[in-house]
Amino acid sequence: MRFFSLVFFFVAMIGSSLVAQDESMSPGSGYYNSSAPSASVAYTATPVVVDGELNEDCWQRSQPAKDFWQYFPTDTALAQVQTELYFAFDDRNLYVGAKCYSLGDNYVVESLKRDFRAFGNDNITLVFDTFKDGTNAFVFGATPEGVLREALISNGGQDREDFSESWDNAWEGEVKTYPGYWIAEFAIPLKTIRYKEGSTDWGFNCYRFDFQGNERSTWIRIPQNQMIMSLAYTGNLHFERPLPKAGKNFVVIPYLSGDVSRNYEDGEDWTSNGNFGGDAKVAISSGLNLDLTVNPDFSQVEVDRQVTNLTRFEIRFPERRQFFIENADLFGRFGFDDANPFFSRRIGIAKDTTTDENIQNPILFGARLSGKVNDNWRLGLLNILTQNDRQNDLPAFNYTVAALQRKVFARSNVGFIFVNKQSISDFDSETYDDFNRVVGVDYNLATPDNSWTGKTFYHRAITADESLSDKYSHGFDLGYRNRNFELRWIHQLVGEGFDAQVGFVRRKDFFRIRPQAQLFFYPDNPKLVRHGPRLRTEVLYTPGHGRSDHNIELEWQFQFLNQSRLELRATNEYIYLFDAFDPTRQDDHELPAETDYSFTYFGVQYSTDRSKPFSLMVEPNGGQFFNGHRYGVRGSFTMRFQPYGNISLSYNYNRILLADPFEVANLYLIGPRLDLTFSRSLFLTTFIQYNSQADNININARLQWRFAPVSDFFLVYTDNYLPEDLSVKNRAIVAKLTYWLNL
Repeated sequence: MRFFSLVFFFVAMIGSSLVAQDESMSPGSGYYNSSAPSASVAYTATPVVVDGELNEDCWQRSQPAKDFWQYFPTDTALAQVQTELYFAFDDRNLYVGAKCYSLGDNYVVESLKRDFRAFGNDNITLVFDTFKDGTNAFVFGATPEGVLREALISNGGQDREDFSESWDNAWEGEVKTYPGYWIAEFAIPLKTIRYKEGSTDWGFNCYRFDFQGNERSTWIRIPQNQMIMSLAYTGNLHFERPLPKAGKNFVVIPYLSGDVSRNYEDGEDWTSNGNFGGDAKVAISSGLNLDLTVNPDFSQVEVDRQVTNLTRFEIRFPERRQFFIENADLFGRFGFDDANPFFSRRIGIAKDTTTDENIQNPILFGARLSGKVNDNWRLGLLNILTQNDRQNDLPAFNYTVAALQRKVFARSNVGFIFVNKQSISDFDSETYDDFNRVVGVDYNLATPDNSWTGKTFYHRAITADESLSDKYSHGFDLGYRNRNFELRWIHQLVGEGFDAQVGFVRRKDFFRIRPQAQLFFYPDNPKLVRHGPRLRTEVLYTPGHGRSDHNIELEWQFQFLNQSRLELRATNEYIYLFDAFDPTRQDDHELPAETDYSFTYFGVQYSTDRSKPFSLMVEPNGGQFFNGHRYGVRGSFTMRFQPYGNISLSYNYNRILLADPFEVANLYLIGPRLDLTFSRSLFLTTFIQYNSQADNININARLQWRFAPVSDFFLVYTDNYLPEDLSVKNRAIVAKLTYWLNL
């Protein structure tokens, strides 16, 4: 424990010493710089009519936020295509008017479906850091076709995982196009976002993608080696008078669903079921929100994309269920991704310990309180009860999670977590423990300009099995980044007894180091924006054995002016097998336990501009693999029929040639997908997945009709087939109706 105490002390000292950078940051470079731009929000007694026309008096009186900076292709000049932002508010809404100049009227909009991805669409995106903590923000955006999106940013916006477009809420936005520009007008109800009552200042930034000018721009200047959504780079949004209390915010979202299904493999007849339940959202305060759910149904959630797994370990899939989304970072960002004490997808899904297959464990009800207590404290409490299943020897479980986060220094924080999984059935399960608990503490470091980032943590499992030893997990991550290079040191230690059953723990009983380095070059070349090498190393040691794995990867990345990207990669890997393993997961043979392998392979990845009617990504690879060789190619291509949708195909082919007695294995993963948007309220998504490794063909079609704000009708059709003769495994049709009711 002394070692871990020293680690925490070391990182805390780094955080405190780097706070001094607050006063020495270059002009316009960061959120906490007093010279960063500021914009005013005028009070209006007359509600704004949201129609894409800036003709209200409040817009005429407003001084616009302007002088946007380029983020791409350079980050050292003002944008050639400028944007003007106007702000106003009343007692109910925040209003934003955006005048987006353009070089023409040939806008790029890939579809009419809500929650678009920024890359691949002309769009404007607003980022509100309502508590000015540089950590969490609300996002609202629109395209020239009037397609809207809302999202949440957590963890300071340091990587793609910090952006969650699964969050939904009710607000208004309209767009109109004019010769040489387009106008987006927003009305965001104050009760839909969290902020401190009486506050007069928010952090704010805005970014824009303009493909006619081949440009990405931001209101606050952001270096290219930082994420465009980084909350380290925001200006000040000053309200003319203190913000009022948001008002009562009580939303009920009931649902009705019905389905018919048939399991052909078991020879069952068609069965039908009906279900009802719902969610509720209650604003406890301007910063705290209570989410409630009763008998939730997630049948409308898009199924996971299948993957080809050539490793020995479980694949982590993202959470898409709405109930778990808001403030998800407060619960789920403890530890590292491969040693996480709480992973919400463990709730509602259990593993059959006899077959090692996942089975549904329905949620009966749950409550979730999360958000800001004040400027420095965030709180998260979650309690969920699942249903028992005597047929599968599955007891009912109560899941309780408590998380507390304290802001320290400028953008850093200390977090505490407690996770409890408790069996509460009236029968004794032979395959599941009575309880499983984890306690832990994390320190997350982020300096004002995001040049230093990192974390350290210590977690400990409390288990029913008293024979387990070394029930801990510890990690340390410290990185420094400037315009020309990035350095990072990561180490991790997971004990053999760290049994976190509600978390995601890919492997145990190891010590790992992962130093990384990257250089950024900005050549004087009109076609090449940036390039540079990156070295990533990983060495893993197992107690009592020594080095059991290593991975050394050297790549060179190129980013071109035409939005295409190229990566050249060479990798050397060493693996010691403690257990027998079949890399193909298809053969009757296995590589024997207590053998080791060192192999080298190469790869190239090239992707084209996604804004074009046809775009592609291709990644051939090949080289040694265990005691043989592997050759393959993966990628995707997309044809866009603007703005009504696109057809895409993802593919992954691997040809594996291992030494005798293995046979040649050809692994295919093919996924054609059709996205049609008939209007801004009617969408059809259909995709097929053929996975030879899983011996399955899956068809999933989902029709969504958004008949009112955040209110939907879904019709979902699912089929699974055996590839050999296309015989049906199972089939289901689900209909679901949800309605967003403000009380």
